[in-house]
Amino acid sequence: QVQLVESGGGLVQPGGSLRLSCAASGSIFRINVMGWYRQAPGKQRELVASITSEGSTNYEDSVKGRFTISRDNAKKTVSLQMNSLNPEDTALYLCNVWLSQGAIMFNSYWGQGTQVTVSA
Repeated sequence: QVQLVESGGGLVQPGGSLRLSCAASGSIFRINVMGWYRQAPGKQRELVASITSEGSTNYEDSVKGRFTISRDNAKKTVSLQMNSLNPEDTALYLCNVWLSQGAIMFNSYWGQGTQVTVSA
């Protein structure tokens, strides 16, 4: 079985920072793309940032220059440093990982989510 455990969410004032982390564990052969999504009430889930196993990154336009995604392949972790947070960043943030438990097939796994609330 595979588990994704997220941490680091919370309440922060506008302009503040938070760092989210996600650790993958279990029967894992190889990890491909790791990423963070978010879902605000009444809105669709959207990709915030992703990073490949080679370190290539992709960001949603509204977070470029404010958020930084990173990963530690040895520890099977992905982190999201979020700076200059604003109320529009308020959402449930979910970790997503594409990984294989064998030599061939990759599947998508989701964490339970960690709430980020930006409010004065």
